[in-house]
Formats: sequence, C-alpha cells, structure tokens
Amino acid sequence: MQRRDSIRIIAAATFGASLPGCTPWNREPAADHAHAAPTSRTAVDGVEGTFEGYAPRFFTEAEMRTVRVLADWILPADERSGSASDARVPEFIDFTASDREELQVPLRGGLAWLDYRATGRHGARFVECSTDDQRAMLDEIAWPDAAAPDVKAGVEFFTLFRDLTASGFFSSRMGTEDLGYTGNTTVAVWEGCPTDALDHLGTSYEG
Repeated sequence: MQRRDSIRIIAAATFGASLPGCTPWNREPAADHAHAAPTSRTAVDGVEGTFEGYAPRFFTEAEMRTVRVLADWILPADERSGSASDARVPEFIDFTASDREELQVPLRGGLAWLDYRATGRHGARFVECSTDDQRAMLDEIAWPDAAAPDVKAGVEFFTLFRDLTASGFFSSRMGTEDLGYTGNTTVAVWEGCPTDALDHLGTSYEG
C-alpha cells in the first residue's frame, strides 16, 4: 500500500486543525527511519502500549496498542519524516475520540472487529499477528472499491481511521514539515505571482 503521497490529499480536509483545543504535538522524529513494519518506539521502560507523558482518555491500553500499530501501517517512517506514532497521532486520535461521542462507537467497534477477524483467522489479536498477516488483513479493507461485501464494516472503520491518522499527522509539527508548509510569510515588495506558479497554472500576465 503506497500511502504517504495519496494520504496528503486526505489531509487537505484539515480535520485536525478545526478541533478546538487541539494543538500540534512537539515531538522530534525517531532516529530510525527504516522502511519496516510498525514498532513500539513510543513504549516506556519496555512496556508495550504505554505512551510517554500521556494517559489515554478514551481507549483502553490494549486498544491504544492497536491504534498505534494501525497508525504506523498507514503512515510509516520514511526518509522524509517519522511515523504516525512518532508524531503522536495515536494520542491525537484518542483525544479526538474522547471529545467527539459520534466517533466512539465506530472506532471501538472497528478495533473489536479487527481483533475478531484476526482471532478467527490467525488465532491471535491483530497486534499479535505477524506483519505479513497484518498487511494482508489491511489490504482487504484499505481499498473500498475492491473490498468484498463481508468486510464492509472493516472498510468503513479503516476509512475513518485513515482520515483521522492523516488529519493528526499533517496537523502536527512533523507533518507540516513533511509537507513543507511554512504558513504566512511577510512579503516586503509584491512582485506578482512567481513564474513557476504561473507556468503550473498555465497562464501568464500577458495572457
């Protein structure tokens, strides 16, 4: 699943920036930017599922472990920036769910659906499955147009979760740096639209 470029389009909705009281997390990316399956880099003292300086408001610790793994599958670390968990997207999703009741049943139900399917197929919860098995399960629900009817619930959950992950990441400091977004800057003298921008739009001042 090629995610990072396409998921920037999802982030254009600026969901995260519209939430009251929600500010970007200030967390430096991890040194390890290898392209690998999700890891528990945010674990504290080797205890999987705990998050430094954050106590979950809505999810249980077991649910937060799954949230972290899912978020990192959607936005893994690469040569540009850290992963979703490096940007503290799991905490963002937990905060959002605690503040928006309409998200609570879909998110908790979706996590339960994922564990139920993983247990039925592989005899273990999703986070306990191998990375190959996790990838195969996500491939079944990541593409709505190609998904089988019996995974409709999973598709709806994953679509919601992917939107939240994109919103959390690209409204964080790490995400805005990934996009190269600089915000409003002062222009001492306005000399018109840059030539490369005009060329991109296929127009010119003479036209």
